[in-house]
Amino acid sequence: MKIESLKSVPAGSVNTPLEPMPRLAAALGLTKEASGCPMDGTPSDSTRMAVRTAIAGTNAAKADAPCGLYIKRDDLTGLALGGNKARKLNYIVQYALENGYTALMTFGGVQTNHGRLTVAAAIRYGLKPILVLKGKKPNELSGNLLLDRLMGADIYFVDTTAADALPPDKQAAAKQRYLDECAAQIIAAYEAHGDKVLSVPVGGQTVIGSAGYIQAVPEIMAQMKAQNIRAKHLVVGYGSTGTFAGLWAGAKYYHAPFEVIGIPIEPDFRPIEETVDFINELSEYFEMGFTCRKEDLHLEFGFDSTDGAAGNTDTFSAASSCDRTTSDTPAAIGSAAAQAPTGYGGIGYNEPDAVTESYIELLARTEAIFVDPCYTGKVFHGYVDLLKRGVIRAEDGAIFMHTGGAPGLWTKEHLNHMQKSYWADEEKDHVHIFTL
Repeated sequence: MKIESLKSVPAGSVNTPLEPMPRLAAALGLTKEASGCPMDGTPSDSTRMAVRTAIAGTNAAKADAPCGLYIKRDDLTGLALGGNKARKLNYIVQYALENGYTALMTFGGVQTNHGRLTVAAAIRYGLKPILVLKGKKPNELSGNLLLDRLMGADIYFVDTTAADALPPDKQAAAKQRYLDECAAQIIAAYEAHGDKVLSVPVGGQTVIGSAGYIQAVPEIMAQMKAQNIRAKHLVVGYGSTGTFAGLWAGAKYYHAPFEVIGIPIEPDFRPIEETVDFINELSEYFEMGFTCRKEDLHLEFGFDSTDGAAGNTDTFSAASSCDRTTSDTPAAIGSAAAQAPTGYGGIGYNEPDAVTESYIELLARTEAIFVDPCYTGKVFHGYVDLLKRGVIRAEDGAIFMHTGGAPGLWTKEHLNHMQKSYWADEEKDHVHIFTL
């Protein structure tokens, strides 16, 4: 089947904006007037001053200059507060309707963004929404879970913590086996009542779903042409990898002018070999005519993967010109002192960390755009660090793919973690109180 002939429904909006980020460029000293990207990892006094003046609005001329930094706003796909999974669900829902399914069931962490959007897409097309969440039921309702409940999803929590008592090499298999058993029971219960349940993997990582991001590439290329944008790099998250794989395959198939660079969103990231196999499956299924090899992929980790030392940078790419250098934390712009760097993926999946929060604050204060602490905040950390170290250059053009996730800012664990940084010191936090 040719990718161009694949049908889809409009579960979420496409043609999301491709926007410049001039104030971010000014804050980083990467406007056209700047003499290239700084190569050392430590923010200089002049860079800190650029941050302050850009944020304060006193550097307007510099902020208006051509900057080479762009953001693809797939946080604005329209479905249930938006996010990248809407592109995948356009094709997954089409498949479900064509094949007589009456319910969509998917999996994820307790605060899954993909789950929220799958619930929304199911409701929009008259299908039953079912969430199977890996973890304990939280004591308090927050973030995506609140949105899931408001939409009326059926939610099943699968607690596998008992498997933590097993030897480390047996834990993952035991947890997956129990999850599979629970999923089979859930499906059987619905089918007993006459439903036909489509089981959608974590992140919508299917061949059909990834078509959404293959087809995002010609959209981006058309926007670049219309806006006279030149970009050699597109930086995106590397998680369940359906989005990364779709973009990589689309860039290859449509001869995009940019290289797709993946940023792992947790230290325990998906094996690269599995992603290569999946990309080749995409190529075969959609008759795209290429073969992907491990050395073709470009991932940036933000740490030295050979010895685990925090603060060094490691690149996976045969073609990369990156040397291992000292990584950095962003210029302080009102946040608490950042903890020691642990790579772009932070401490762990959805684990709060002050470094990621600093980058969330940087984008919010320069462009009034919000990224989340689990996914896009970490990817944005990588994007900025690669620019500062010259791995990618503003003058070549670099696109940050914003895949959504802002409801994660309102999860209990992240709200609690941010209290000290943003709500504990009234003078530092610029909070003023008048009392009668």
